[in-house]
Amino acid sequence: MSLDAPHLAGNVDAAGLRVGIVVSRFNADITESLLAGAVSALKEHGSTDADMMIVHVPGAFEIGTIAAKMANTGRFDAVVCLGCVIRGDTAHFDYVCQGAMDAIGHVAQRGDVGVGNGVLTVDSHAQALARVGGAHGHKGEEAALTAVEVVRQLQKIEQVMET
Repeated sequence: MSLDAPHLAGNVDAAGLRVGIVVSRFNADITESLLAGAVSALKEHGSTDADMMIVHVPGAFEIGTIAAKMANTGRFDAVVCLGCVIRGDTAHFDYVCQGAMDAIGHVAQRGDVGVGNGVLTVDSHAQALARVGGAHGHKGEEAALTAVEVVRQLQKIEQVMET
């Protein structure tokens, strides 16, 4: 099989990208760890404080509203969504998770901004801790770098289509 068609590989160079970060205050011990990881990863890959805007929202359900607003401004190349929903005894968990994921997904589907989804949906606080630097890596870092990689892919697609 020949691969003569353009093959675009991503990179995580965040230099010069304008990144919006939306972070939930609910389960703050986890979400602030997600935020620290995201900011650290962005800076390690060339971003600066001046390139970032961080917006705190009450809970995971509200993340999509702010992410959409950021995308609508046209001033952000990427939006990183960070939150933590821990299962409780009621169906509320399911509704919050579904609403948050649907809203974040709608922003991602636009195709004009890179979106990183770092909203944890876990059964316990221990599972959340395992995802902010524990056995399951750091989902804040992953979400930030995913958003950057998507931006760079979008830019490459634009460049290829212009030629």
